[in-house]
Amino acid sequence: SRLKLIEKQVKRYPIQVLSRTLGIARSRIYRHLDGEVSNRKKESDRLEQAIRQVYLESNKIYGAPKVYAALIRQGIKTSLKRVQRHMKAMGIRSIIRKQYRPCCSKQAKPVCHHPNILKQDFNTPTVNQVWCADITYIYTLQEGWTYLASVLELHSRKVIGWSYSRVMNTALVLKAIKNACNAVRNTLGIVLHTDQGSQYMSTEFERYLQTRGLVHSASRKGCPYDNACMESFHASLKKEEVYMKQYRNYEEAQLHLFKYIEGWYNTRRLHSSLGYQTPDDVYQNG
Repeated sequence: SRLKLIEKQVKRYPIQVLSRTLGIARSRIYRHLDGEVSNRKKESDRLEQAIRQVYLESNKIYGAPKVYAALIRQGIKTSLKRVQRHMKAMGIRSIIRKQYRPCCSKQAKPVCHHPNILKQDFNTPTVNQVWCADITYIYTLQEGWTYLASVLELHSRKVIGWSYSRVMNTALVLKAIKNACNAVRNTLGIVLHTDQGSQYMSTEFERYLQTRGLVHSASRKGCPYDNACMESFHASLKKEEVYMKQYRNYEEAQLHLFKYIEGWYNTRRLHSSLGYQTPDDVYQNG
C-alpha cells in the first residue's frame, strides 16, 4: 500500500524525501517504479511452478505433505508450511477423501480352520514375510461389474501380484497369487493373509498354497480391520483412479488398472507410511 502511495506522490516529492518519510529504501522504490521483480517474488514464482508440476503429475492426488516430500526429493529447499500457504493461495488441494468406517459383524461367525496370525499387527522387519490379498469390484458401462484380485507385499506396500476378470471365482484369486509367487525366488514360509471369502477358502486355492509353502492366515468374519492394509490399497485405487473415470468395457478398465498399479502406485506414488518413499524403493532396499 505504501508503494502505491509513492506512485501518486513521486511527481510532487523527491525520491529521497519519500524514502526518509515512509521508511522505505530508495533502491526498493526505484525497483518498484521501474517494474523490476524482486528476487523473493522470482523465487516464489519458481516454487509455485514446481508445486503445480508435482500436483498435476500426481493427477491432483497429492496434498501439501506429499507435494512437499516430492519437492525435497527433487532437491528443492522449502518447508511444509510454505507449501501449504502457496497451495492455498493457488487454490489447489488434494482429492477429498471420504472417511471409511468399517465395523465388525455381531452375527454368529462360522468356524474358520485358518488362524488369524497377524491379529492386526502389520509391522514386518523385511520384505516377503507377509502378503495380504483381497478382491474388489470395478464397474464398466457395457459389461457391468468386473473384479480385481490383488496381492500386497506388506513391508513395502507393493502390489506384487494381481489379476482382473469378468467373473469372481477361484481362478481369479489363483492367478493373482501365482503372479505374486512368480515374482519371488523362494515363497517358503511366507504368510498370506486373506478374508474368509469362498474363493480363498476353496480346496483348490489351499492346495496351491501348500505346493508353494505359503502359510494361510484369515481375518475374522466381517471384520475388515483385520486386513486393513489391503482395504487401504483398494480405497486408494477407487478414489485416485476408478471413481475419477467411467470405463466403457473390460478392456479399457484393464488398461487403466495396469497404468495405475504398474505405472503409478508401485513406481511413483509416495506413501506417508513409508517415509514418503515409493513401494518399489522400499521393496528393492529390502
